[in-house]
Amino acid sequence: MTGARAEHAVGSDFVQSLARGLAVIRAFDAEHPELTLSDVARAAGLTRASARRFLRTLTELGYVRSNGRLFALRPRVLELGYAYLSSLSLHEVAQPHLERLVATLRESSSVSVLDADDVVYIARVPTRRIMTITISVGTRFPAYATSMGRVLLAGQSDEWLDGYFSSVQLRRLTARTVTDVDALRAELLLVRGQGWSFVDEELEEGLRAIAAPIHDLSGRVTAAVNVSSPVSRGSPDLVREEFLPHLLAAARGIEEDLRHGTNGSR
Repeated sequence: MTGARAEHAVGSDFVQSLARGLAVIRAFDAEHPELTLSDVARAAGLTRASARRFLRTLTELGYVRSNGRLFALRPRVLELGYAYLSSLSLHEVAQPHLERLVATLRESSSVSVLDADDVVYIARVPTRRIMTITISVGTRFPAYATSMGRVLLAGQSDEWLDGYFSSVQLRRLTARTVTDVDALRAELLLVRGQGWSFVDEELEEGLRAIAAPIHDLSGRVTAAVNVSSPVSRGSPDLVREEFLPHLLAAARGIEEDLRHGTNGSR
C-alpha cells in the first residue's frame, strides 16, 4: 500500500475480497482504458481465475463492460467518486469561486485534497490547455512537486511529515524539481509561515502555479486552491503579484461559504 499514511491493521474485520475488487477497478486508467483479462490480473496482482470472477461480478453490477476480449469501465463507476464529492460538498462550494477567479485572471484554477502521497483534484475550471497531461477531477500528482501539494503538506504536523519523508519517493519530474529532503522541509516551513506556495516548472516544464490553503472550522488545512499559468505569462514576481491577492481572496471566500453552508453563488 502506498504511503506512510495509508496504513491499516489487517485483522478479522478486513475484507480481502473487497480490497481485490477495488484493485481491479484501479487497474484501469487514462493510459489503459481497455485491458485484457491477463492485463487486469497482472495490474491487480491476482490470478487469472480470480480476476475473471471479479470482472464478471463488476460486469453484472454495471461497472465494467466487455466485448469478449477487452474490458473497460462503464460510466457507473463515477457514482463511487460522486458519493465522496457529495459528502464533502467542497467541490460544489468552490466551483463558483474558481469560475470567478478564472474570469478575472484568465488562467486555470483547481482545488485538491491530500490522499497519501498525492494531491487529488476535486474541482477544476480550465482555460487553454497549458500542460501535456490532461487534468480533470480525479487527477493525481505527487504532492511534493505541486503548489497545492506543498500547501497541504505544510498544513500537516511535523510528526506526520517525518512519516511522509521516510516513505515517499522523490522523483525528479523536471530539471527544476526539488528532490532533496532538507530543501523540501525548508520550503514547507516557508509555505507554512507565509500561507501560500509558488512552484516554478517543477511538475512540468513551462508551467508555474501558486496555491493557498483552505481551512475547516477548526483551522485545519483540508484542501488547497491554485492558479496555474505558462511561463510566458510573465516573470515569477509578476505572476505572484498579479495572482496572489485574487487567490487569497478566493480561498477566504470558499472558507466563508463552507462555514455558512452556502454554494458561493451570491
